[in-house]
Parts: sequence; C-alpha cells; structure tokens
Amino acid sequence: MFLHVRLKVRDLETSIAFYERHFAATCEGRQRSPRGSQLAFLGFPGTTTQLELAFLPWDPDFVLNEDIFHLAFEVENMDASLTALRAAGVKVTEEPSELGRGGYMAFIEDPDGYEIELLSRE
Repeated sequence: MFLHVRLKVRDLETSIAFYERHFAATCEGRQRSPRGSQLAFLGFPGTTTQLELAFLPWDPDFVLNEDIFHLAFEVENMDASLTALRAAGVKVTEEPSELGRGGYMAFIEDPDGYEIELLSRE
C-alpha cells in the first residue's frame, strides 16, 4: 500500500495553508524527526495517501530541480478552479489544454515551486 510522498518546503506554515486552502487538505499530524526536520502530514478527501511536508532547518533555501516531480489533483471545474487560484495569487504555469479522452489539464505552482497538475473530466 502506498502511504505518502514527501516534499521539502521552505516555510512549513505557508505550505500547509496552501494545501488546506486550495485542495481541502487536513493536517493530520506533526512531528520532529530525530535529525531535526519539522514534519507535517496532510490528508486529502477521498484518499488515505498523505503528503508529508518537511522543513529542514539546515537547508532552508534549497534549489528545486525543474520538471522532475509533480503532484496531480482532480478538480470539478477547471475554469472556476483557475479563477479562484489566480485570485489567490497562485502562479498558473500552463493554461488548460484538452485531453484526448475528454476533460482538461493545466499546471500551477505551489509556494516552493513544485508543479501541480490539475485534471478535470468536464
């Protein structure tokens, strides 16, 4: 069973707030690792898989390699979702494009520059 994926973040509170606000995440727990990482575990509606956010005090200004990793979320309405995200100041990096099997795909960035794919079936 797949349990979680971990993202290194620059500001734990900002990242938690981003995923709570835009993707209905719930912070299900926090802890400090033995080596001093500050961790938060986020849950999302409809899945038991978690997103682990990790702030590493010894590497607060890490460099994120481009196009290596992304998360994907399904949205009910692409236009409404992008309108709300833009209004909140979220960077849209790729406008919606139609998928061959129906629906749309677009990309945004989280506060640390991680790419997030949005998919809709509409």
